[in-house]
Amino acid sequence: MSDYDFDLFVIGAGSGGVRAARVSASHGAKVAVAEEYKVGGTCVIRGCVPKKLLVYGAHFAEDLKDARRFGWDVPDCAFNWPTLRDNVIDEVTRLEGLYTQTLDNNKVTIFKERATIEGPHEVRLASGKRVTAKHILVAVGAWPAVPDAPGAEHGITSNEVFHLETMPKRIVIFGGGYIANEFAGIFHEFSCEVTMVLRGDQILRGYDEQIRDRLLQISTSKGINFRFNAPLEKIEKQEDGSLLVHVGSGSPIVADAVLFATGRAPKIEGLGLENAGVVIEKGAIKVDEYSRTNVESIYAVGDVTDRVQLTPVAIREGQAFADTVFGNTPRTVDYENIPSAVFSHPPIGAVGMTEAEARNKLGAVKIYTSDFRPMKNVLAGRNERSLYKLVCNGDTDQVVGIHMISPDAPEILQAAAIAVKAGLTKADFDATVALHPSMAEELVLMR
Repeated sequence: MSDYDFDLFVIGAGSGGVRAARVSASHGAKVAVAEEYKVGGTCVIRGCVPKKLLVYGAHFAEDLKDARRFGWDVPDCAFNWPTLRDNVIDEVTRLEGLYTQTLDNNKVTIFKERATIEGPHEVRLASGKRVTAKHILVAVGAWPAVPDAPGAEHGITSNEVFHLETMPKRIVIFGGGYIANEFAGIFHEFSCEVTMVLRGDQILRGYDEQIRDRLLQISTSKGINFRFNAPLEKIEKQEDGSLLVHVGSGSPIVADAVLFATGRAPKIEGLGLENAGVVIEKGAIKVDEYSRTNVESIYAVGDVTDRVQLTPVAIREGQAFADTVFGNTPRTVDYENIPSAVFSHPPIGAVGMTEAEARNKLGAVKIYTSDFRPMKNVLAGRNERSLYKLVCNGDTDQVVGIHMISPDAPEILQAAAIAVKAGLTKADFDATVALHPSMAEELVLMR
């Protein structure tokens, strides 16, 4: 008989926590999960999934216009935000049920309440109940950051954006990362006047310079406004309900809504980590390659650590944890060449080193690009151009990075990322016969 109530207690039922709980249970562990909000976590409930559904909805604005050039007699169509909003919420609710069912099917005990750490082997539930466990896994994710400025309480974050009662006519979006650019595209397609405000002078830091410059060019041509080097000073609510947004440069901006997309921080406040002596570094839980903290019985996976804030990474970390601790198969996660996407309009896909990173690390590099107008855009009369880029090791010919901005770029990039992960060369790409006519064929036609 175990000396503990459970072999594993997971705090947080997001993607990483659910995977760790399910796999640990399949290995024979007695597992419990505590979730204070909804099973599914950020990605399923208030992140990637509902965001991607909004992206799909936004694309119809351009698709309906383009359809006329393809012979369809499409009338002017009105957009109904409550219909899309409620359908997305219904889909999220359905997915929450599936995640809960997965845990139930694996005999994982679910506590639908907040849990905090009391010691190396003990947690306390919001109801006051204390539970012991041989191992504790923290998987509570991250939380949107909100600037410390007067009137910031009038803004919203990506947590609330899916529940807006009405579609604003004017919105200010603070931030230049992927969340900010994605929602800028979404709101713009919903006929909202969008102004992006950045503290610095670049969008999408960390992405290849040519690709992010192309997105900036396309976004500007579509009518999205940008204010660079403009930190938030204050937000004032006007008598008519509008917001007057004061930033560090230029005149104040009048808006109906303000969205903060200025990053996400590990959600560790009030978690009780200090009760067990867990080390915090740079605002995140410090872990080793096996996701173990300095306390032998406590682990952490996902965005609550200072690694890579991506859902598939959290899932891999949860899997590796379960296999290591309960599956008798020690595993670590390889963080090299992780593909990523920005679901902007048009979207971006990227894997491996940017040109700047390759030049700094390798010295000798070869760059191949294809700058073209997709066939569909040509007939639609749309001037928007795509850009594909291969970054190659100048000495070995190995493709060390692929960067794309184009319709369906994330779908193409997922397959192309396999080539980068496998260490294939430019010659391997050249030896592959093109699939014509397609946008993806440009990957094997660069000379």
